[in-house]
Amino acid sequence: MRAGRLVSMLLLLQQRGGMTAEALARELGVSVRTVYRDAEALAAAGIPIYGESGHDGGYRLLDGYRTKLTGLTEGEAEALALSGVPAAATDLGLQTELAALELKLSAAMPKAQRERAEEAKRLFHLDVVGWFRRAEPVPFLALVANAAWERRRLQVRYSRWAEPKEVERELCPLGLVLKSGQWYLVATAEDGPARMYKVTNLLAAKKTEATFDRPEDFDLAAWWSRQLEDFDARRYRGEALVRFSPESVAKAPDNLDADSVAAIGEGTLDSDGWTVATVPIETHAHAAGEFLRLGGLEVLEPASLRSLMRALALEAADLHA
Repeated sequence: MRAGRLVSMLLLLQQRGGMTAEALARELGVSVRTVYRDAEALAAAGIPIYGESGHDGGYRLLDGYRTKLTGLTEGEAEALALSGVPAAATDLGLQTELAALELKLSAAMPKAQRERAEEAKRLFHLDVVGWFRRAEPVPFLALVANAAWERRRLQVRYSRWAEPKEVERELCPLGLVLKSGQWYLVATAEDGPARMYKVTNLLAAKKTEATFDRPEDFDLAAWWSRQLEDFDARRYRGEALVRFSPESVAKAPDNLDADSVAAIGEGTLDSDGWTVATVPIETHAHAAGEFLRLGGLEVLEPASLRSLMRALALEAADLHA
């Protein structure tokens, strides 16, 4: 732990030219007193570090000194794939490794490239959580990720929609996917096909001593892409003919999925200036919930969905009488 911190301190001074003890303490997440001790340790190891007093003082390296100590640890190598998604690295417990990795990569760059990389970091930020949602805690994520790295089997207790609600499984973790702020475990159980498990639905998880052989031809990204295509093909179970007011058409992109918005865009205007369109739907209950968010619309067909919309509207009216 301390050795990694000393390397980080050395690379910070090499990159920035000089820093106060207070600034180093903030960057390294330690006390100022610890910075003093670490500076003494670096000097004792032969590193040409010196301190300057005064308002512009701080610790510096002797002009012209550059370390070649930029090799990556195993943890830093793992964090490399997440360098563009710092929130994901934090979820996986790799934030310290990611910070050290960025320092080492920065130290290895020429000055012009380093300045451009720092400017890019100021200009771009990736937030993977969807609008109107908060990031959910994922207490078993680091354990699951570690099991995937070590190819160790997992004993889990999982909450699902179908009965029975809680099930126990022994899983072979093949990989993890971050989708719209949600972590999904892709794993096989009892030599069956790969399936996805929402990590926040894990009620308990334990890494076992048993190992497994990961299929050499398993491509996580390709598997995930196929699942999304299959999901889109399965989720639409019917269609609805709907009249949309101009106001509901304007609200549709923020409230309906892309396929429904595209269908509305292909609709026709009636004599009242409303858009008549046939949109794909999943279930009547799901469609009614989506349509009620838009407000100004009329379901024309099917009659069963029209009746459901009327019943829900009357129920809401009675509650607000």
